[in-house]
Amino acid sequence: MSDEEHHFESKADAGASKTYPQQAGTIRKNGYIVIKGRPCKVVEVSTSKTGKHGHAKCHFVAIDIFTSKKLEDIVPSSHNCDVPHVNRTDYQLIDISEDGFVSLLTDSGDTKDDLKLPTDESLLKQIKEGFADGKDLVVSVMSAMGEEQICALKDIGPK
Repeated sequence: MSDEEHHFESKADAGASKTYPQQAGTIRKNGYIVIKGRPCKVVEVSTSKTGKHGHAKCHFVAIDIFTSKKLEDIVPSSHNCDVPHVNRTDYQLIDISEDGFVSLLTDSGDTKDDLKLPTDESLLKQIKEGFADGKDLVVSVMSAMGEEQICALKDIGPK
């Protein structure tokens, strides 16, 4: 055994990967999948029969969970696909700044100030109107693959 000390430089984050592998044949409708590097929700899955070269193929039609763009992919059903870790967290809305950022209250009592208002027109209008009326609003934040976006709104009554 040598007396040298080994030093490792770690450039990784907390060890939690942004995706995990899952066999293409086991991914179902309403599940999640990564297509072209984007986290998507599966809206349609169709499987073709095994062909001359022996692989059944899965045809996925999915919608990007952040941009709502429709993406498609065809993968052999025995191969692995990347599936994003998708989390939804509810935060109470404290403030909306002029530059389009929101101030949110976390469960631990800290504030989260790094999220922009959603680009979805109807959701944006609901948030602004509810906040202007002085209602207590709770927003659902969807996070996947290092991206976060407000995806839903709940009214928990007047202040």
